[in-house]
Order: sequence, then C-alpha cells, then structure tokens
Amino acid sequence: MSMSKKDDGPTEPFKRAVAAAMRAISEDSELMVTFGPETPGLRGEHASLPVPARDLPVNEVGRLRGLADSMALKRKHHDRATHLKRMPQGGAARAIYEAAEQARIESIGANQMAGIAQNLDAALEEHCRMRGFGRIVDKADAPLPEVVGLLLRERLTSRKSPEAARRMLDMWRADLETKAGADLDRMSKSVDDQEEFARLSRRLISDLGLGDEEFDESEDEEKGDDAEQEAQGEGEGEGEGEQGQSADAADDSAEGAEGEPDQNAEASAEDAEADQTGTGGKEEPGRSRRPWLDDKALSGSEDLYKVFVAEFDEVITAPELCDAEELDRLRAHLDQQLLRLQGLIGRLANRLQRRLMAKQNRSWEFDIEEGLLDAARLARVIIDPMYPLSYKREKDTNFRDTVVTLLIDNSGSMRGRPITVAAMCADILARTLERCSVKVEILGFTTRAWKGGQSRERWIAAGKPPTPGRLNDLRHIVYKAGDEPWRRARKNLGLMMREGILKENIDGEALMWAHNRLIARQEQRRILMVISDGAPVDDSTLSVNSGNYLDRHLRQVIGWIENKSPVELVAIGIGHDVTRYYRRAVTIVDAEQLGGAMMEKLAELFDEGGSEPRQAGPGGRRRKLH
Repeated sequence: MSMSKKDDGPTEPFKRAVAAAMRAISEDSELMVTFGPETPGLRGEHASLPVPARDLPVNEVGRLRGLADSMALKRKHHDRATHLKRMPQGGAARAIYEAAEQARIESIGANQMAGIAQNLDAALEEHCRMRGFGRIVDKADAPLPEVVGLLLRERLTSRKSPEAARRMLDMWRADLETKAGADLDRMSKSVDDQEEFARLSRRLISDLGLGDEEFDESEDEEKGDDAEQEAQGEGEGEGEGEQGQSADAADDSAEGAEGEPDQNAEASAEDAEADQTGTGGKEEPGRSRRPWLDDKALSGSEDLYKVFVAEFDEVITAPELCDAEELDRLRAHLDQQLLRLQGLIGRLANRLQRRLMAKQNRSWEFDIEEGLLDAARLARVIIDPMYPLSYKREKDTNFRDTVVTLLIDNSGSMRGRPITVAAMCADILARTLERCSVKVEILGFTTRAWKGGQSRERWIAAGKPPTPGRLNDLRHIVYKAGDEPWRRARKNLGLMMREGILKENIDGEALMWAHNRLIARQEQRRILMVISDGAPVDDSTLSVNSGNYLDRHLRQVIGWIENKSPVELVAIGIGHDVTRYYRRAVTIVDAEQLGGAMMEKLAELFDEGGSEPRQAGPGGRRRKLH
C-alpha cells in the first residue's frame, strides 16, 4: 500500500481529494469522477474533469475545484425532468434558462459553505477571463445569457461578480432592472424550489422579449409527462463547454418538421418540382428538374430568413485552412485516438459492409428459354439429346447507386471528445462505404469568427439597422468530396482537431448547402446524415433578431427537405434531442455511442430502401427512427 502511494504522481492526491469532495457534496457515493482531455461535463453518474498541471498552480487548482463543486451541486440539487418540463424554444431563450438554473444551483452551495463559494468564484473569474468579457466595449457584443446569469448570481448570493465582467454588466444593469427587476427579486426567494424557479425563469425570458411567444403556463403543464420520459431515457447529458446546451424538451409545436400531411400529395410534389430553380448547371436529358433549396424555395414561409451580407462567407477545403505539415501532425493525433475505438467501431463497420455487399451480390435466373447458354447444364443434353438447351440471365440487384453525405457540426460545444469521436467515425465509415462502392462526402459547418466577424462590422458601419438577419461569416468546410478517394482525403479529417476551428453553428444554411451539393450529383439515391450536439447558436445573430430566429429557419429547411426533396435526411444528436427537429433521428447521451448509432441508422436506411426510389412529398413519409 505504501509502495502504491510512493509511486503516485504529484497530482494523484489532489485528484483523490477532489473526487472525494464531489461525492460528499453530491451525496452520491457512486459518482464516478475521471480526469482526461474530453470536454468537462456531468453525464448521469459520470463527471469528467480536465487533467490538472503537475505543478498545481494556485489559479488552476481553484478553477478546477470550482468546476468540480459546480458539478457536484448540480448532481444534488438539479432535477432533469423538472428542467425539461419548462424548457423554452429558441436558442437565446434556452441559453438564459440554462444560465438561470446554473446560478440557482451554485448559489445554494455558495450560501451554505464559504469554501465552495471561494472555489466557484475562482472558476467564474477564469471563465470570464477566457471569454474576454473585460474587452467588451459595446453593449451589443455582451452575451445576454451570461449577463443575466451573473446578475442573478449577485442577487442570490450577495457576492460581487468578477472584475473582468463588471463593465459588461454595468452596460446592461439599468435596462434589465427596468424590464425584469421584479422577476429577479421573485426568483431570489424561490431558490430551493426548482419548479417555481423554472416558472419564474420563463416569466423573465418573456419579459425580456426573447420567448417564442407569450408565456403560457398551461402549455408547460402539457409538456410535463414528455419531459419526464425523456429525462429517464437520456440521463444527464449536459457539458460545461462554450456553448453547452442541454437536451431540449419535446416541442409540441414542431413547426415545419411535423406539419400535417398535405391533402393533395401529388399536387404538392408537382409544385415542389415547378418551384425550384436549376442553378446547379445543365440538366441531363431525360432527368426531371432537380429540387434546389434556396430562399425562393422557402419564400412561402411566414417570416423570410435574411442574410445581412454574404460576401464574407466561404466554402473551403481542409488543406486551404492548414498547411501540409500541421495536417500530418493532426492526423497522427487522430490515429492515436482511433486505436481505442478501432475494435468496436471496426466490428460495426464490418457488419455494415457485409450487409451492403450481400445486397450487391450477383444472382441468376436458370432454366429460361433465352439468355446466356448455361454450360453447367449441358450434361443433361448429352444424356438426353431431346432435352432442350438451358439458358440463364443475371438478375438486377435491388441496390441502387448511392451517395452519403456526413454533415458534422463544427461548433465550439463539440470541442474535446465529441469532435474527436465524430472525426474517427467519419473516417471509418468513409472507408467502409467506399469498399461497398458507395460514394461518401464529409462536410463541416462553423463560422469564421466569434460574435459576427466582418458581417457585424459592416452592420455597425451601416448604422445598425434593425432585424438585419444572419449576422456572421459562414465557414463551410469540405473534408472529403464525394468523388475523392478516401486515401487522398484521410489527412483532412485531422483538421477537426485543430484549436480555433470550432466556433458558432448556423445549422439551417449548412443544411441547405449540403442538400444542394447532393442534388447536383448523379446518383439515384442520396442520403444526408447530420451530426450535431446542439440547436443553432450564433450570439451575433440572436442578439439583434428574435430569440428563435435561427431555430425557426432550421425547422423550415428540414420541413422542406423531408416533404419536398428526394434527399433522405437522418440526424444524430449528441446529448441533444434532435427528434424535435428531424422526423428520422436518434439522440445519444455520450459521444462514445456515435459509431454504433451511425452504423445502425445507415444499415436501417439501406435495409428499408429496397429497389423503389424514395418519393418526395408529404405522401412519401417514413417512420421516425428512435
């Protein structure tokens, strides 16, 4: 025993102390605490923390202990079903709702124990420093969810906010006190009642004008049962990353994605063909016009999505963002990570490959009157010259020419384990499908900058006109083109490991881009798989438009693809309920499950595809995959 302690590294006693403190604070002796490179977060009974430096600097010790205390308090004082029951719609509204609940949880511990309060202060100080709050000079640049959370924390604990955030808070303080001061006072009296606190949080969001609609308590009551079932099925899947989003509650409005079937399905399908513009080049003779997805296709929507300026957007390949030497280094790092999952995902990939190969095996019809002479049956003619010659003919396989696009969320909340696993799974899947003669395209979507970039600068220079629409510079990355062999593109996937690539996520436009790339291809069957861990979030856009602006556009795009396009759409959510957006979807709690989910859903798609092309229009709907 003494030998074991002697061999421990300098950080091991600290790790054991932190883990023991977390179990004591959470009152959960079964809580599993690990230290590693993955994104810190609490998932069920598993808490992930960053690895401390060997010399244990004071500021890092305080930050790590504060992070650990926050997770332990959440484990003890947070009920997921209650939280999901009142989850609002819209990215900004949900972010404020999450920030308020986090402030409630941490205030309970801070008010009970001075040591916990000091640790939480240290973690918050570091968070504000890393997010650059001290450099904010314009009120419009301050993230409102962070501001609300900090002001609420001051109310609940009577402790001052970090120095780095005070100027940012002073910009908003008077405005928020005027609009929601009474709400903050009422919330400070309901800290121990999560149900009441959540209700008051919704009221605050409504008073700030960020809700999808006027606050309706009866609507929340109807969502209660669904939220409880979802919480039991998923467990805790909320990380502590830059854009950490909890799984959303089941959305009973589901506009755009779950609309009622059209009464005239055939007419709708014809209209879908007639309404599209053929901007992707000349059509082949004999092929119908391809249904391109653009703003004109969505022009029938009640609120038209706008882009303030598109000249700073870019579609770029991985080698253009990174030199060859660094790509080699990043790919080597990815290969190291791949060793851990190679066995499990490899077995699943081989199973998928066998199923696809079985569909492509050649088969023959025998003993027919015309076709190719069947030499194997000539012996019967020699034995009996009166016996007729036997012919054979090859049967058509029911496996249609197919292309699969993987569209991977490259947002900041994917940082750490989720993006690593996504890159590994995409790598293995591309190899597997290529062996089965299925073309694969791997795409990523993010933005060029945090908080708007050149688009926002142009908007400010124009005098800040109201409701400008999307206000950030898009970056769409092509990791592997559909016709590019895997061996040439394999290095590109390492780019996902590069620090600084992952920023904001504007899902609706990324989906339009990936869809139109698929429509331009010649394959008979087109499958689009989206991998994401959160709702669309872009602080720059949401700060100057309605709170559900990006969310609503995503629903419109998904609804159009699912009802009017031949592209088959499937989504996988990592710790985020994507079934509220996509008809064919699955949600996983841990990134480690991604490989199995991808293989399973593709296998189901190929199994159910048969020999008939997928029909567009509401009449051609498919079942939801859970």
